[in-house]
Amino acid sequence: MIRIGRKLILALLLAFNVMAAEEAETGTPGAQLTLDDLRTFTDVFNQVRKNFIEETDDQTLLNAAIRGMLSELDPHSSYMEADEFRQMDDSSRGRYSGIGVEVAIRNNKVFVDFVMKGGAADKAGIVSGDVITAINNRDLRGQDLPSAIDGLRGEPGSEVDITIEHQNGEVSTLTVVRDFVEVSSVYSRPVDRDYGYFQITHFTRKSADELLEQVDYMQRKHEGPLKGVVLDLRNNPGGVLSPAIAIADAFLKGGFIVYTRGRTENQLEYTAKPGQVLEGVPMVVLVDRSTASASEVLAGALQDHGRALIVGETTFGKGSVQSVLNLRNGSGMRLTTARYYTPSGRSIQAEGIRPDVEIATVEVVENGDKRKREADLDRHLISETGKSNVNFGSEVSAADDYMMYQALILLKGASILSAENY
Repeated sequence: MIRIGRKLILALLLAFNVMAAEEAETGTPGAQLTLDDLRTFTDVFNQVRKNFIEETDDQTLLNAAIRGMLSELDPHSSYMEADEFRQMDDSSRGRYSGIGVEVAIRNNKVFVDFVMKGGAADKAGIVSGDVITAINNRDLRGQDLPSAIDGLRGEPGSEVDITIEHQNGEVSTLTVVRDFVEVSSVYSRPVDRDYGYFQITHFTRKSADELLEQVDYMQRKHEGPLKGVVLDLRNNPGGVLSPAIAIADAFLKGGFIVYTRGRTENQLEYTAKPGQVLEGVPMVVLVDRSTASASEVLAGALQDHGRALIVGETTFGKGSVQSVLNLRNGSGMRLTTARYYTPSGRSIQAEGIRPDVEIATVEVVENGDKRKREADLDRHLISETGKSNVNFGSEVSAADDYMMYQALILLKGASILSAENY
């Protein structure tokens, strides 16, 4: 015990002496820890190691100490062990290692809802509708969905035994080799023929390329220019910042996109280059209270430049910058190093982006009004042919998606005014 404590003290003393020397060279002020401070740390370490109710190895305790140090700083600084760090890197690349299925829990069973064509599960013969009853002989009955998903994921090339109950009642155990599964972050579709809908679920390194490819495809397939575009950032927690910057750059002609301010002098400023995608096409950006981080940066830039109308709820307000740092043992850390500011100088942190048109998330009940109109009456006179008003009807139901329904109304109003039909 004493030997371990002395090693820790010597290691920590060396580390803090190095830091003190660096602070002296740079002029950075810092409170120096004393030998007694370091001894307190090793006392706690040894007491936990010796007396905690369950035996715990030294590496686990050291990792817990590092996690505790970072978690006390703010909600977003964190320590990632090597496996966590690799998973985070894979997620930023828009991929994960698994078997290529989407699962859902119904009636306390884990159903396979979707099988990716050509993926590991597809090659093993798993089909939609199968029920996964066990993973590596661990019964899944009563397990929650995250536990089931965690069991399916693992290192690419690793094997996992999956017990399947097929739709015909047969049960078999299949050995599946995990592989990388590519995950799209952008989904799009034409709406009401002349309007484009683009949803970004989260930001990966590929998000900007995905969005611009889908915008280009929709424009080429549409007869004439689109009359309006909805960019849906609801429930987007953020992710990699660079694609959000690239998307803002694509929609803006120039000017600031975002800048950061922190303790160090090396702060970042991002500026849009000349040239614009969908120039002159009205745009609505949908946001809600779960719109966070990089998605707030994008919404704030488009709002400040007047390029898009922001519609929905005030966003989450995560306006802090996390630097991702590689550590020598393959682990990594997120450290909050700065704050984001919109082009007009607004801080996003704890404030969020306030929408131009505030629309709460509501549940709409279809109108059950049975009252009749003239056209419902027997033997009503037929209307003479004449100029009719623009139809604001939509294939999007207000009951299904009220914010989207209102966004289309706003875009159609903008289209009418720009065409001088008033």
